Amino acid sequence: MTTPPPLSAHGCPVLHGGAFAAQPHAVYDQLRTQGPAGWAEIAPNVHALVVTQHRAAVTLLNDTATYSKDSRLWQDLANGYVPENSPVLGLMAFRNSVLYTDDQAHARLRWAMDDCIARISPHQLRDITQRSALTLIARVMAQGRADLMTDFADTLPLLVFAELLGCPTEMSARMVRACQDLISAGPAAAQGAIDFAMLLHELIQLRHQQPGEDLTSWMITHPAGLTDDESLNQLYCAVGAGVIPVAAWMAWALHLLLRDDAYAGNLAAGTLTVRRALEKALWQRSPMANFSVHYARYDTQLYGVQMPAGVPVLISHAAVNTDPALPSDLGFDNRSHLAWSTGPHRCPAITQATTIAQTGIETVLDQLWDMELAVPDEEILLRHGPFHQCPQAMPVTFRPKSAARIPAAAELTGGTA
Repeated sequence: MTTPPPLSAHGCPVLHGGAFAAQPHAVYDQLRTQGPAGWAEIAPNVHALVVTQHRAAVTLLNDTATYSKDSRLWQDLANGYVPENSPVLGLMAFRNSVLYTDDQAHARLRWAMDDCIARISPHQLRDITQRSALTLIARVMAQGRADLMTDFADTLPLLVFAELLGCPTEMSARMVRACQDLISAGPAAAQGAIDFAMLLHELIQLRHQQPGEDLTSWMITHPAGLTDDESLNQLYCAVGAGVIPVAAWMAWALHLLLRDDAYAGNLAAGTLTVRRALEKALWQRSPMANFSVHYARYDTQLYGVQMPAGVPVLISHAAVNTDPALPSDLGFDNRSHLAWSTGPHRCPAITQATTIAQTGIETVLDQLWDMELAVPDEEILLRHGPFHQCPQAMPVTFRPKSAARIPAAAELTGGTA
């Protein structure tokens, strides 16, 4: 019999630590007993309301008059009881970017973000992703075994972003190191955040002097007239939103393709099969487990649940996508899931994220022949923390072959100086 997940000292379900990582859906079931939203501990001594009902989530995400994205509403309230080194501050502390602003301020920053992302050439993005994937595959293909997370999925989006941002070669390597520290959730995370912000500042100054065809140059010269601080935080947000979520999405889709009988026996169908696996993964394993943080502007109610002003309200994308109240015949091809959120803060880079994930998966399946998962599902553990639904590791075996058989150069060249 499975042991029930623990409760916090306040009697709330716990959305962090090993027990939550081992049984996330058991914790969501605990939360559902409180109604459409319930109290949870998201880090030691940090509590929030978590929405688990799909209908309530859609209502909240579209109600900008009642709910704000400005985390300063909470930080002022939380001053003195949330530890300065709390792990949730990395994603919840205010930054002057599209993720934390409302109304006209948000519209201006979203204008710049949307325009810059739209300028990314789909063909160029596919080429960058494939070349970066081949770089990573070349490092392991002679071994016959790899960890799809550390050897591939975690790093692929970083290599792609380094080039999209216009990083020179030397700076690309530094960015990858800083971001790997940042997403480690360990002692190096805080320094990684500092190093990454400093690198973005350096890159912005370089692109002021030497503009190019890259995200950084487009952001700092956009008609919205962003300050360097706004540009830095916009780029920080773009990379942060595009690394772990894309890595987790690739991993869960590959898990389906390698283990689920509905996909594993049909890989010859190619692109269509990969797309279907990607859609199913968003429903069953939303990469952002609990996020889209909002704060009530005043004391209110959401479907009978009290929402005190300034308290963090997280959308459990993982729970609302598996809400028992959803129709049983909805189908995984239906796009009403909330893995991308909805409303004015819906992800602005769905097409680009899909291109990276799909190209990465197709490339690894094409190059690593006879690939199989090397451990049973119960040994694929989640990383700790409330926000992401991401495997710690996903070991695989495959037929070894020489790296010389990769059809493209397997060294990252980075952007242009």
